[in-house]
Amino acid sequence: MKNNYVPHPAELDGVEVDERIMRLAEKIAENTHEVWAAGRISEGWKYGEKLDAEKKTHPMLVPYSELPESEKDYDRRTSLQTIKLILKLGFKII
Repeated sequence: MKNNYVPHPAELDGVEVDERIMRLAEKIAENTHEVWAAGRISEGWKYGEKLDAEKKTHPMLVPYSELPESEKDYDRRTSLQTIKLILKLGFKII
C-alpha cells in the first residue's frame, strides 16, 4: 500500500435503518451507477464485453437493472453506508 495507508471507515454497525431507508438506499445506488455511467460515456467510453482501457470499453455500461447482483451490491453498500453515516452524525431523513 502506498505510504502504508490503512482505511478507517466510520463504525456504523449499530446504525439501524428501516424498510423506507432501504428503498432510498436502492434509489441512491441506482443513481450512483447512472452518474458513473454518464461520466464514462462523456469521456468516450462505450459498452464492451471486456474491460479495455485502451479501447475505452466496459461491460458495466448497461442500465442498473441489467447489472449483475455483485455490481448492484457494490453500489448498494456504498449508498447504505453513506445513509448510515448521515444518520450517525445526527441528521434526520424525513
